Amino acid sequence: MTIRFDGQVAVVTGAGNGLGRSHALALAARGAKVVVNDLGVNLDGSGLSPATAETVVEEIERGGGEAMANGANVADEEQVRAMIADARQKWGRVDILVNNAGILRDKTFAKVDLADFRLILEVHLMGAVNCCKAVWDLMQKQNYGRIVMTTSGAGLYGNFGQSSYATAKVGMIGLMNVLHLEGAKHNIRVNALAPTAATRLIGGITPELASLLRPEAVTAGLLYLVSQEAPSQTILCAGAGVYAMTRFVETEGVCLPDSQWTPEAIAARFGEITDMSKAAPVDLAYKQTERFLKMVASAQR
Repeated sequence: MTIRFDGQVAVVTGAGNGLGRSHALALAARGAKVVVNDLGVNLDGSGLSPATAETVVEEIERGGGEAMANGANVADEEQVRAMIADARQKWGRVDILVNNAGILRDKTFAKVDLADFRLILEVHLMGAVNCCKAVWDLMQKQNYGRIVMTTSGAGLYGNFGQSSYATAKVGMIGLMNVLHLEGAKHNIRVNALAPTAATRLIGGITPELASLLRPEAVTAGLLYLVSQEAPSQTILCAGAGVYAMTRFVETEGVCLPDSQWTPEAIAARFGEITDMSKAAPVDLAYKQTERFLKMVASAQR
C-alpha cells in the first residue's frame, strides 16, 4: 500500500528548516497541498525572515506541488486563526496539522529567566494549543483530521539544562491524550512524534552523525502518523532509521489497609510498589481509580 495525500491540505508549523522543511516537502511530494508556516527566526526566537518559508514553497512548486507560505506566530492565537482561514479560503479544508514550530533558550533551572521559560511554553505548548483550536471545529465538521505533536526525549525522559523545553514537550503529551479521546468520534486521530535528527536545535555534531540523523528518517514516521490508516494516541520515537514507541505504564502496586497508611509502611514495601514485572498501560484516568477501588474491594473480602 502506497501512502498518498492527494486532495488533502496540510499545515506544517516551523516548516522553513530542518524537520519541518522535510515534512513539508515529503507531504507535497505525496500529493498534499501544504501551508508552509515559519517566522524565519533564529534558534532563540529572535529575528524575522519571511523568505525562509517562501524558499520552501518555491522548492515544492519546482517539484510540481502546491504550497503557500505563511508567517504566523504560533504563539499568537489571532495570527493562527488567520492562517487557517487563509488555507481554507484557498483550498477549502485542512486535513493535517503538524505542530513542529519551536525555539530554544536552554539554561539550568537555577539560571533560567522565568520570562524565557514562559516564552518556551508559549511557542511550543500554547503554539500547539492555538493551532489545534484553530482547526478543531473544521476537522469535526469534515469528520476527518490528523494531528501530530512534536514532543521530545527531553520531555519524556529529561535532559540537563532543558527544564522549560522539557516542560512544554511533555505538556503536549497531555494535550494529545485528551484530544485523542475527544476527537475519536469525528475520525480525528492525534499522535506525537519524538524525533532525533541533525537540525539547528541540536547542532554541533560530527558530519558522520549528521549523515545518520537525517530529518528524512523522522519524516517517514510523520507521514505514517498523518495517513488515513494512522493510529491514535501513539508516541512514535524516530531517528537514524530506528522507530520505537514510548508508552506510560503503571506498576501493579500494593494495597495497604488504613492501619498501614504510613511512610514507614510505604518504605518497607517500596520494592513491591515499584516492581515493573506486571506493569501495564492505563488507557483512561478514571480506569486508574477504578483499578485502585477493585484492589481495595478484593483485599477486604
